[in-house]
Amino acid sequence: MIGGESEVSKVLVPEQFNIANACLHLDEPEFDSTQVALLIDTADDTADDAAGSDEKSGVSSITYQCLHEDSDSIAMALSELVLLAGERVMLWLPNFLEFPIAFFAALKIGAVAVPASLMLTGDEIDYLAVDSGARVLVTTPELWSKIYAHNPSRHRLEQVVLVGSYASQDKASGQAVHCFDELLRAYAKCVNPHASVYPTKSEDPAYLVYTSGTTGYPKGVLHAHRALIGRLPASRHWFDYSPSGDRILHSGKFNWTYVLGTALMDPLYLGKSVVLYEGEANAETWPRLIAKHQCSIFIGVPTIYRQIIQKTAAVKTDVPSLRYCMSAGEHLSDEMLDAWRERFGQDIYEAIGMSECSYYLSQHASRPIRPGAAGFPQPGHQVALLNEHMEPVAVDEEGMLGIKLEDPGLFLEYWGNETETQASRRDGYFLTGDYARRDEDGYIWFLGRKDDLINSFGYRISPHEIERVLKGHPHVADCVVIGDEVDVGKVVVTACVIPVQGLSIQEEGLKVYAAEHLASYKVPKSVRFFDSFPRTANGKVLRRALRTQNCLTS
Repeated sequence: MIGGESEVSKVLVPEQFNIANACLHLDEPEFDSTQVALLIDTADDTADDAAGSDEKSGVSSITYQCLHEDSDSIAMALSELVLLAGERVMLWLPNFLEFPIAFFAALKIGAVAVPASLMLTGDEIDYLAVDSGARVLVTTPELWSKIYAHNPSRHRLEQVVLVGSYASQDKASGQAVHCFDELLRAYAKCVNPHASVYPTKSEDPAYLVYTSGTTGYPKGVLHAHRALIGRLPASRHWFDYSPSGDRILHSGKFNWTYVLGTALMDPLYLGKSVVLYEGEANAETWPRLIAKHQCSIFIGVPTIYRQIIQKTAAVKTDVPSLRYCMSAGEHLSDEMLDAWRERFGQDIYEAIGMSECSYYLSQHASRPIRPGAAGFPQPGHQVALLNEHMEPVAVDEEGMLGIKLEDPGLFLEYWGNETETQASRRDGYFLTGDYARRDEDGYIWFLGRKDDLINSFGYRISPHEIERVLKGHPHVADCVVIGDEVDVGKVVVTACVIPVQGLSIQEEGLKVYAAEHLASYKVPKSVRFFDSFPRTANGKVLRRALRTQNCLTS
């Protein structure tokens, strides 16, 4: 075991537990429910940064008390739509306050929330509706128009709740269409202040997220209400909350698992305030919002940090409130970390996780960052590196990351796929499919999924190690390394590169740079240049597609 004794296992997971109840602090009479829970900025301007100017500055906010009351109203409306415990509510929304209201409303009545990415097309959403068996969809008129509403028999969607105004033709789809605001007003008058949340058990399903599947279709990952308790190690050993309070800015969307946890459930469970942005964003957006809302914690992806460094002149004095930065999704290069330290005088703490368990490996201020390493298993997660015989591997040996099945953060099942669920569990462990090694000081070095590892001329090569180096080249905006099979049994290392806009880079020059920083067998044999990479709805690069996609630039 490389994670140590699990402190989560020592905490009693109650028989009954509800995420909405916990995040809204309904059983804590001493909690100050008048404080702001969530704030959405849609302006991205500096015209008026004064406190109390929310209307002028395009800002909407909601307190814990109002979030409780509004979610109560929508919960009652959903119940009146004959939605029962265990049934699914799909949420296909931008970063609107209606998302957390509907999310907690669904959980309050024991239903299952199904967040859906805004990047999905209408037919992809239609697939999720069919697969999840959702009966209710909460979305906007613009998004609703993308769904194949002319063929409602393909799915069980019976009720559509639209956020915003809609025309009469929106009702011509065969489903009953409702206005979110009208439901909110109608049921606000009926709310019983003493009404109780549905008595869900900790093991009852709470939310269903979709991730990339091996069949070419997304697969559903079903989580229980206990998942919130299982996320506490990340709250304590990746976040660095201040006892005096924090305001957190996240650069992502609610519907992404990364954001659903770190910008909604986790901080609200601990009584924090969160800022999100909805609108067209550029590199200038994030320093501006940090300063405008006096945010102390910023959470993003490496691309955001690279853009801030490469495309803005922002420095620490521009964001005096900022004290802690976090990143996930892909590895941040050492050079970019050094540039951030030089510009802002701060570290960026990374984490690695997955839809099935969220973030369980991370860096933290309590230990120095070791360039290239993923950090440590968070205390509270029992993690092991295992060989093919389910035996722990030695220091510096490659093994698959396994998580003990009793971890409360682990998912319940792959939705509708018992075979794959059971295949992922063996000898008391959930097998992540991700490979890593541990050095003598306990740092974990992430190698990626076995499918991503490159076998070239007898060497097993982690693409992440090469990407980390190439992203440090000043003319490289982004980089993904793949194995190209150029002949039968002959695989070569290929770097797929997006150059920094306005700067040129030559293949040979990049190879020379790589040779200065990498062992010879790791140096790419070829370089292909792109304008952009194919990505999943959650923003992950489709490595397999890169093997067949034509270069967009040369």
